[in-house]
Amino acid sequence: MGRVGRLVAVAGLAASLGGCLAYDGEVQRGYVMDAYELGQIKPGTPAQTVLTNLGTPSTTSTVGGDAWYYISQKVDRPLAFSPPQVTDQHIVAVYFDKTKKVTRVANYGLEDGKVIDFVSRTTPTGGAEQGFLKNLFRSLLRFSS
Repeated sequence: MGRVGRLVAVAGLAASLGGCLAYDGEVQRGYVMDAYELGQIKPGTPAQTVLTNLGTPSTTSTVGGDAWYYISQKVDRPLAFSPPQVTDQHIVAVYFDKTKKVTRVANYGLEDGKVIDFVSRTTPTGGAEQGFLKNLFRSLLRFSS
């Protein structure tokens, strides 16, 4: 292998390792909040104005009233193949009354609840914490007593 061959090999190795060293594992997911636009949303604001200022919500709820949720997360993955860690999460909840006017705006952080899983797209259900077999054996033992 000549001098040129060695230089090409070293340059190729440096380029491949350079990609690993420059890996930036912080990723912003979801809604990117604009403090000015969020400040424009006050009680009594119509839903159309909220939609114009904040855009389409990440998700909505119609249980016990009407609410729009704008969800954002910062995820850090220190190494390319390590599992991601949620480092920051914000949920802006805009609550509406029956006439589609804002009643209140809430801003929830990571410390206020569970981390939302963007990847699996599954919703935890009540009772999922206890296994099916555990519940079955518990009810059988209770029945036979």
